[in-house]
Amino acid sequence: MKKEIIKSLTNEFESHVNFTNQGVEFWFARDLQHLLGYSEWRNFTQVINKAKTSCKIAGHLINDHFVDINKTIPMPKGATKEIPDLMLTRFACYLIAQNGDPQKEQIAFAQNYFAVQTRKFEIIEQRINDWERLKAREKLTLSEKELSAVIYERGIDDLGFAIIRSKGDKALFGGYSTKEMKIRLNIPKSRPLADFLPTITIKAKDFANEITVFNVKKKETLETVRAISEEHIQNSKGVRKLLKERGIVPEELSPEEDLKKLKRRLSSEEKEMVKDIDGLEKDDSRK
Repeated sequence: MKKEIIKSLTNEFESHVNFTNQGVEFWFARDLQHLLGYSEWRNFTQVINKAKTSCKIAGHLINDHFVDINKTIPMPKGATKEIPDLMLTRFACYLIAQNGDPQKEQIAFAQNYFAVQTRKFEIIEQRINDWERLKAREKLTLSEKELSAVIYERGIDDLGFAIIRSKGDKALFGGYSTKEMKIRLNIPKSRPLADFLPTITIKAKDFANEITVFNVKKKETLETVRAISEEHIQNSKGVRKLLKERGIVPEELSPEEDLKKLKRRLSSEEKEMVKDIDGLEKDDSRK
């Protein structure tokens, strides 16, 4: 396919993208019909039905990607008429293209266009999730430092802080100690448990810390390892209760990528992106 045709089709497909109030992009099926070179709606609906089947087989809810609507169109002499249409997600468009006639130039283009766009979205989504996990871990480190500073003011040493934190973990993880959780999740003894936890659990630990810090500052009676431990246990149990009510059991969640490796990977990707940008700038300067 010639570069001029690819550029023209890209512009045409992108000119028909729409956005919901929540910023989710979609295409109207009637627009896609013409973009893919189908003159008859009834023929195009056959392709849509095949795409819906593919969607279901892939484990996705059809209604999340194919939304039935009615569209009002103008008729002669000022009259109007309602016709059926659909709002299609990028994934739905990809499935429709995959089920279309590959001999059609437009469909050959669409199959690759939506595949790339869908992959881009997945990459961005994963990168944002990774970034949020890193930020959650950094926030947990800060709340742990604040907790240690508060209890040091009460005359409690490093050993006392370790005991308090350990008891909080045991309460959050349904009776499993920090050491037992490391064994359960196959985490090296020398590494922090939090570096392998999913974002939701990292935030749960952070929230329990924040409550404990708040109450220790507020209550002068909380001045011994035993008293602060009990406070932290109750706060961790409270956070656990909230999670369980929403169907989340902290000790049953799978471990995630080592945050040390994750940080190195993201840093490496950023360096590659900078190289790409530099390369583009150099190319532009030569023109």
